[in-house]
Amino acid sequence: MPDAPSSPLLRIDGLEVNFGAVRALKGVSLDVGQGEVVALVGANGAGKSTTLRTVSGLSRPKSGSISFAGNTITALRPAEIVRIGISHSPEGRRLFGSLTVADNLRLGACTRRDRAGIIRDQERMFALFPILKQRLAQLAGTLSGGEQQQLALARAMMAAPRLLLLDEPSLGVAPLLVRHIFDALAELKRQGMTMLLVEQNIAIALELADRAYVLRTGRVVLSGSSAELTANDRVAQAYLGADE
Repeated sequence: MPDAPSSPLLRIDGLEVNFGAVRALKGVSLDVGQGEVVALVGANGAGKSTTLRTVSGLSRPKSGSISFAGNTITALRPAEIVRIGISHSPEGRRLFGSLTVADNLRLGACTRRDRAGIIRDQERMFALFPILKQRLAQLAGTLSGGEQQQLALARAMMAAPRLLLLDEPSLGVAPLLVRHIFDALAELKRQGMTMLLVEQNIAIALELADRAYVLRTGRVVLSGSSAELTANDRVAQAYLGADE
């Protein structure tokens, strides 16, 4: 198993989250180094989405800590977490369906004041997702599932994050567009974007990720490089296959 990064960009330590009487996370600890792509994999209900929601401030932990760039962020509100450089592309996309593609992109950059940088990043998103430039005046709710996912990712990137949280980017997307989306994520990785990825398509997640953590019923049960976990028959049979 590879050593965890010595100075991680994101560090989660002993995170516990309850929803009423249900313990969703039971002492989750993980690291994400600068420039890494780290995947969270496991069965439905394992706590993967809850981990992302807690990092982005949408869920509150009972105990444990979250630090980003060396600073504790456990008590920050979601808007503050966006401002310090963490952007979340949620499961289900959560677009503003009655607004245009252009409006959704502008909302993604609402915490920024660097007009030149916003224009530059929008053009960067059009290079990654050309269909969005063609659909600028179209209402987001009328886009196909794959187009909506591309818009959700572009909107998250318009905040100019240092860390991108991705929750199920292939969900409800046609296979051909899934490959296009993951090719775009691979390009972002080449450009140095740090990502924490939740994805039910295990093969494509491990193809993109440098390392992965396997969650089971709210606990990290295994971790290692993507190559190690891909080759581990016990992982595939006991944990990963349980999603299907």
